[in-house]
Amino acid sequence: MVQIKDEAQYKATLARIEELLPLTWGDHVPDESPEKIELALLSDLVADYEDEHVNLGTPSLIDTIRLRMYEMGLTQQKVASMLGISAPRMSAIMNGKAEPSLALARTMCQKLNIEPSVALGL
Repeated sequence: MVQIKDEAQYKATLARIEELLPLTWGDHVPDESPEKIELALLSDLVADYEDEHVNLGTPSLIDTIRLRMYEMGLTQQKVASMLGISAPRMSAIMNGKAEPSLALARTMCQKLNIEPSVALGL
């Protein structure tokens, strides 16, 4: 079985993935192309290595909110509106100056599709 054995191989594999990404982007590249096949195989190798050797940790609530905002194309003001809170309150949460209440954390989970464990800091 082929696997990444050390940090140097891991970094080299990540570099190769970076080279392959622009070559495989878009609908015009068939799934059977050598580049897409290589990318899939290398991605699996990296995932296996990371599962065993890289501790990514648990994302913070703020990091998760930022990710959801990016994924959903939302501004901080729009998220505040979705959550029924003021823009200054949202800003305080995003800057780490305030913690959301339990009710607000529940609303965040529902509206932004965030795992409750992240919202509760577990």
